[in-house]
Amino acid sequence: MSFADLYTSGEHRRNLAHFAALATLASVDGEISTEEKKMLDRFATKLDITRSEYEEVFKKENKYPIDSTPDSEKRLERLFDLFRIVYSDHEIDDEERILIKKYAIGLGFTGDKADKVIERSVAIFSGKFDFEDYLYLLKH
Repeated sequence: MSFADLYTSGEHRRNLAHFAALATLASVDGEISTEEKKMLDRFATKLDITRSEYEEVFKKENKYPIDSTPDSEKRLERLFDLFRIVYSDHEIDDEERILIKKYAIGLGFTGDKADKVIERSVAIFSGKFDFEDYLYLLKH
């Protein structure tokens, strides 16, 4: 069972699953750096993660994989969700970009494709687009 399956609120459940995956990515090299911790703290705030949820995610025995999928539309939808979260403060910094690339690769994008999707997404999220527009722009 994935971490997201433990929660029933749709949006909060997705946010918690995103946060757990990002925390796993940040800790993939064994340690979470001070910069990564600050960024994860910002994501926790943006995602409305409670203190108890935050602590549960960071227990050593809990590692939550990114749910990769062969369905390109599902991968784009997950990235769309994450970009909406990142852009909740109307900006993206270098650390967030690096973590998003790791997340995109974890979802199943190649490194080159991840770079292209991220660049296009950053351009799109500088304005206001709904998911259908986002999907259309990335597929065409």
